[in-house]
Amino acid sequence: MKLAVITAYPSSKVTLSEYGYHLVKHFRNNPEISELILLTDQSDAPKDIETDHPGCRVKVVPCWAFNDWSNLWRIQKALSQHRPDAVLYNLQFLKFGDQRIPAALGLFSPMVTRWRGFPTVTLLHNIMETVDLENAGFTANPIKQWAYRQIGNRLTRIVLQSDVLALTISKYVGILEKKFGARNITLVPHGSFEIPEEPDYRLPEGPRQIMAFGKFGTYKKVESLIEAVEILRARTDFDLEIVIAGTDSPNTPGYLEGVAQKYAHVPGLRFTGYVAEADVPALFAEAAVVAFPYTSTTGSSGVLHQAGSYGKAVVLPDIGDLGILVREEGYKGEFFEPENHKSLAEALDHILSFPAYRMHLGKANYRAACSLPMSVITQRYIDLFKALIRGRQEGFAWQTLLKEPVYETEDI
Repeated sequence: MKLAVITAYPSSKVTLSEYGYHLVKHFRNNPEISELILLTDQSDAPKDIETDHPGCRVKVVPCWAFNDWSNLWRIQKALSQHRPDAVLYNLQFLKFGDQRIPAALGLFSPMVTRWRGFPTVTLLHNIMETVDLENAGFTANPIKQWAYRQIGNRLTRIVLQSDVLALTISKYVGILEKKFGARNITLVPHGSFEIPEEPDYRLPEGPRQIMAFGKFGTYKKVESLIEAVEILRARTDFDLEIVIAGTDSPNTPGYLEGVAQKYAHVPGLRFTGYVAEADVPALFAEAAVVAFPYTSTTGSSGVLHQAGSYGKAVVLPDIGDLGILVREEGYKGEFFEPENHKSLAEALDHILSFPAYRMHLGKANYRAACSLPMSVITQRYIDLFKALIRGRQEGFAWQTLLKEPVYETEDI
C-alpha cells in the first residue's frame, strides 16, 4: 500500500507533531506499507526522519503551513502529484491554524480528498462538544462561546465527510453518532508511543523529580504544581525537584517565562523548554511522579500513555478524558481536585511516602500501555484502508469487510 499521512511532524511545534512522529514510525515498520508519503507542515529545521528505510520508501513533502489560507489547495496539489492508495489525516480543530479562517479552511481537506476518489480516514483527537472553551483559551464570552459551538457543529459535519472518522475515546463516538446520526465513525484508541523493556521502577540517585510535560498556559497550568510542592516541602524532608518539560501553548505565548519570573525564588524549579524525541526516554526515566496540573481536557492524553510506557506513577484530576482513560484503558493514579494546591500536595505525598505504592501504580500503568501499542493501532488503520478499498471495488460497506470490529469499548 502507498499511504499518504497529513500531519505536523518534528521538529515542528504545531500540535500533534509528536503523535505524527510515532504514527509514521510504526507505519513504515509495517510490511504492508510499501511507500509512505508524509505531507507535513513547513518548518525552518529539517524533519526528524530517515527516508532510507528497508522495505518502505519515505517521501517527505512539506506542503502546508500553520495559518496559511491556501493549505486546502496545497494539500490537494501534493496528493495529485503522488497519487497514494489511501490517505490518513491526523487532526484536531486547530491543526491548520489558530486563526479562524485558515483553521476552518484546512478542515475541508479530508472532504475534498474523498470527493476526489482517495480512500480517506480522518483521525480526530478532540471534539468541540467536550472542550471547555474558556479553559482551553478560546473565549470566556458566552455569546462568543455559542458562536464557536455553532461553527464547531458545521466543521464537524465537514470532517464527517471523510470515508471514516476515527476517534480515540468511546464517549466521543457515542456523542457524535447521537448528535449527527453518523454511521461512518469508529473507535481507534490513542495507543502507546513506545513500549520499552519493563523498568525496574527504582529511582535514580538525587532529588525526587516531579515532572509535568506538555504545552502549557491554557488548561495546563503549572502554578498549582509549584505551590503544591512548596506545601510538601514545608511538612516533609523530601529532596524535591520540579521539572516543567515543554513549551507554551500557541494560545498563551510567554506563559512559562512569566511563571519562571514569578517563582524565581523557588529552589529546584527547572524548565526544559522543547524536548526532542530522542530526549524523551531520559526525561521520563528520571521522574519519580508525572503530574497533570490540568483544569480541563481536550482529548486523549499522549502524556499519560507515555508515562505508562515508562512505568511511572501519576497524579491527575478525575476530569473529562483523563477519567475516561483511567476507567477504560486500565491506567491508575492518585487523584486530586483541580486547582487545589493542598489536594495535589496530598496526592504527591501519598505516592512519595510509600515506594511500594509508587511502584504498584507504575506497574499498572506499564501493563495498560503494553495492552495498546502503536503497532496495533497502525495495523487497525491499515485494515480500515483495505476494507475501504475493497468495498469500493466490490460495492460493499467497509464495516462489513473488516476482519473484526476496529474496537469496541468492552474490548479495551
